[in-house]
Amino acid sequence: MHWIDLTIFVCYMIGMLGFGVFFLQRNKGADDYYVGGRNMSSLHIGLSVVATDVGGGFSIGLGGLGFVMGISGSWMLFTGLVGAWMAAVLLIPKVKGNPVFDKAFTFPEIFKHYFNPEVALVAGIISAIGYAGFTSSQILAGAKLAQGTFANLDLQTALIIMGSVAVIYTVMGGLKAVIYTDTVQWTILMLGLIFVGIPISYNAIGGWEAISQTVDPELLSMSNLTWQRVVYWGATIIPIWFVGMTLYQRIYACNDEKTAKKAWFLAGLFEWPVMAFMGVALGLFAKVAAAQGMFDYLGAANVSDTDPETGLPMLLRTVLPVGFMGIMMSAYFSAILSTADSCLMASSGNVVSDIIGYFREVDHDSDTFLRFSQVTTLLIGAGALLVASMMTNVLDLMLYSYAFMVSGLFVPVVGAFYWDNSSSTGAIGAMMLGGGTTLILQLLLEDIVLNVQKIPFFDFNQVVLGIEKLPAGLDANVFGISVSIIMFVTLSLLFPDQSDDSL
Repeated sequence: MHWIDLTIFVCYMIGMLGFGVFFLQRNKGADDYYVGGRNMSSLHIGLSVVATDVGGGFSIGLGGLGFVMGISGSWMLFTGLVGAWMAAVLLIPKVKGNPVFDKAFTFPEIFKHYFNPEVALVAGIISAIGYAGFTSSQILAGAKLAQGTFANLDLQTALIIMGSVAVIYTVMGGLKAVIYTDTVQWTILMLGLIFVGIPISYNAIGGWEAISQTVDPELLSMSNLTWQRVVYWGATIIPIWFVGMTLYQRIYACNDEKTAKKAWFLAGLFEWPVMAFMGVALGLFAKVAAAQGMFDYLGAANVSDTDPETGLPMLLRTVLPVGFMGIMMSAYFSAILSTADSCLMASSGNVVSDIIGYFREVDHDSDTFLRFSQVTTLLIGAGALLVASMMTNVLDLMLYSYAFMVSGLFVPVVGAFYWDNSSSTGAIGAMMLGGGTTLILQLLLEDIVLNVQKIPFFDFNQVVLGIEKLPAGLDANVFGISVSIIMFVTLSLLFPDQSDDSL
């Protein structure tokens, strides 16, 4: 990277950290730190929602999908559009229309109202773990982007650098800082892609003629995917709009139902078609560039040597002129930071308010609460960095985290809002068995290697526990949600709550 680009990048990161410092001095309590003072506009919220949901992780992941699948990879974010609009119609009126939630801070408070504190505790644990994993995926996305951009930078060093910046920024910031910086970051990213990244990359690889001659025709088709993948994306991404802690924080940050709905409709359109097609198009361009040998100087001699998720940053590094490179990389890094800080705050809020708050009363307006939240955020961020160092694929880590939360939380929250026979026992059973089923199946699909050389009656050193695929080729999350539905309905009917006063 040229020193001019590096200077732009460093100045931009300092500027974003400056936002964190600015709002650090103005955060007075939980309302500012976790829900942005509850008076944000639909434009700021809408851009923040899509920046957090798509952000850098999906940006890098979309590039990888475009590299492997072509433009049909854009269907992944179509599920984001569906989920956002469904939540606007079905969820937001239930939350903003109930004055009980006017002072809420976290998603599990929904369960505390409709069920009991024990259900909220379990939901808080699931949400905290899921968002810690999601934070790891963002740190990994930033590290991959840095590795593909900076010469001689290995992935582990990039992880430490990106993880440290993300955690420090989050500890200082708060949701108000996140939302305002998201607006700036997303605007720069969109303008950069539309007017700089896409046209320059398109011309550099030789335009449509080069694309059509280089890649398989199926990569230019919208039908290059299986029905199992469609089910997987739909079952994993659509429900997250009903259980995402970061999304509930932004619902709470809106001053009324109309504002929240407008924000969600806007976010859906930005997800698909806007970001979806730009992301996969750049990934497709990167595949063409790799085939043309444009990445040889980076050590990727052919397409098979190119990590699909690093193809996009290598493409931008190769084709962008001095000055533009620094701007585009800053925009991508800031998009990653905007998602990482939101997810870190979500996990921190779950730990402090829902888990610790279950065992002892917390004063959300006190300075002690604010400082304790920042320390908790720091510790979770360190753990997320450790998890990121063990993974290699951004999109897999994101979707694993999504699936774990969705399979445990989606069915109970729908039941809470729409089924009068829902019970606390049913909710806990659905959360634990639904989420547990998904987690176990995911681990078995990855092959677990156990050392058994010291176990009696074994004559070999290792045993591999694993399965090649699930029935019908479906994903673990589909089975987790199915188990969750069965357990929720069965246990709710067998063990109804003794009192309906909370409803």
